[in-house]
Amino acid sequence: MKITVQASKAVKPDFGNSNGAPSMADVVPLTVLDKVNFDQHISDIFFFHPPAPSSHILEAGLAKALAVYREWAGRLGTNAKSGDRAILLNDAGVRFVEATADVTLDSVMPLELSPELLRLHPSGDGAEELMLVQVTRFACGGFVVATTGQHLVSDGRAARAFIVAWGKAVRGAELDPVHHDRAGVFAPRSPPRVDFEHRGAEFKKKRTHREEVEIVVNGGGDNHTGDKDEVVVRMVSFSREMITELKSLATAAGATRRCSTFQCMAAHLWRCVTKARGLDGDQTTTLKIAVDGRARMRDPPVPEGYTGNAVLWARPAATADELLTRPLNHAVELISRALAAVDDGYFRSFIDFASSGAVEEEGLVPTADPEKMVHSPDVEVYSQMRIPLYNLDFGTGRPFLYLPSYLPEEGLVFIMPASSGDGSIDVQVCLFSRDMDVFKNCCYSIAEAADT
Repeated sequence: MKITVQASKAVKPDFGNSNGAPSMADVVPLTVLDKVNFDQHISDIFFFHPPAPSSHILEAGLAKALAVYREWAGRLGTNAKSGDRAILLNDAGVRFVEATADVTLDSVMPLELSPELLRLHPSGDGAEELMLVQVTRFACGGFVVATTGQHLVSDGRAARAFIVAWGKAVRGAELDPVHHDRAGVFAPRSPPRVDFEHRGAEFKKKRTHREEVEIVVNGGGDNHTGDKDEVVVRMVSFSREMITELKSLATAAGATRRCSTFQCMAAHLWRCVTKARGLDGDQTTTLKIAVDGRARMRDPPVPEGYTGNAVLWARPAATADELLTRPLNHAVELISRALAAVDDGYFRSFIDFASSGAVEEEGLVPTADPEKMVHSPDVEVYSQMRIPLYNLDFGTGRPFLYLPSYLPEEGLVFIMPASSGDGSIDVQVCLFSRDMDVFKNCCYSIAEAADT
C-alpha cells in the first residue's frame, strides 16, 4: 500500500459573522487532571465506504467545529500570570493533511496491525499542533479519516466528542454545547483533605541524572524492551455468545452478583496475559484501569460537555498464583473493589494533593510515562465500550471500522465494541511474540480459562 501526501495546511477556526474572533490572548490553564496524564499525541483511525466528501467540505466543517472546540486550534505554552502550563488560544490551527492510497480498501482488509497503520495518520512527534488530521482517499472511493491529538488537552471521551462534532458541522447539524471552564471544575477544597496516598499511584519520584545515565548504560530499564523478542499487536474478537458464556461462568463460580461486561472481559484478559507470560507464582501483577471521573464525581459533578481530562486509574493487584489458581470471579471481585474505590472522595483527594504544592516540593512526576514500552508483569487496559466510536458521520455514513493506531507497548490492551454493532467485542493486545499464541489460546478456551 503506497500512501502519498498530496497537501498539508493549517485549518483555523471559522467564527462566522457573529461577534468576530475572541481574544487570542486568552489561555486555558491545564488542570491537575490534565497534567497528570500522558504528555503525548494519541491517534484514532476511522474507515469509511464511498462516497467521500470533498476536501473543501471537510475543511469548512473542521473550521466550524474549531470555533466551538477552540482549544484544539491552540498551542501549549505558559500562563503568563501563573507560570503554569496552559493552552494558548491563539487560533494557530489544526494540521490538515490530504493523502491518497494506490489500492482499494477491500484489498487490504482485514488490515494487519503493523507499522503500516502509522502512514494513515500524521505523526505527533515534535508537533506544535494539538490536533492533526489526515484524510486518505483510496482507489475505490473509500476513505480513511485519522486524528492525532495531544492527550494533555483532553481524554478519550472529550477528544472523540470533538471528532463527532466535526462530522456534525460538515452535515450542517447543530453542535452540542461544551464546557471550557477547567479551573472551576477541579478546584481544591478549603481546607484540603488528602485521604489517600497518591505517591506511587499517580505520582513517582523523578529520576536523578545519575539514575538516567545508569538506565541507558544498563539497557533502558522500563522505557525499552531490554529483550530481543519483538512486541506484536494483535486483535482478538469475542462474539456476543462468547461474552454471555464468560459472564455466566464467572457468576456460576460463586459470585454473589453478575459482573459487568467490562469487568468480566478485563478479568479474563488479565488472567490470560499473566498465564501467557509465565510469571513466577509469587510475582505480583497489577491491572491498571482508566476510570472516567464524569461518572464518579458528585460534588460538584463534571459538567456535561467538559472538554478536558477527567481520568484517574484503578489498580487491582494479585500474585500470579492467586490470579490463576482461583476462579475467574475472584479476579472480577478484585477489579470491582478497585473500581469502586476510585470514587468522588478519591478524585477530590487527588485534586487536593496535586494542588497542595507537594508535587513540586518533592520533585514528583506523573507515573503516566509515554516512554514506557514494557508493562510486564503488569497490564494496562483502556475500555472504549462507552465511547461512541461509530457516531462519526460526514454525511456519507458512519465508519465501517475503527482502530487505535499501531502502538507496540507490551501489556497495553484496548477493549472496544466491534464494528458489527451486535454486542461483539474486539480487543487489541500488545505482547511479546513468544507469548501471543498462549494468550490467544487462553482467550478462546473460555471454560478452561475460567477455572485455571
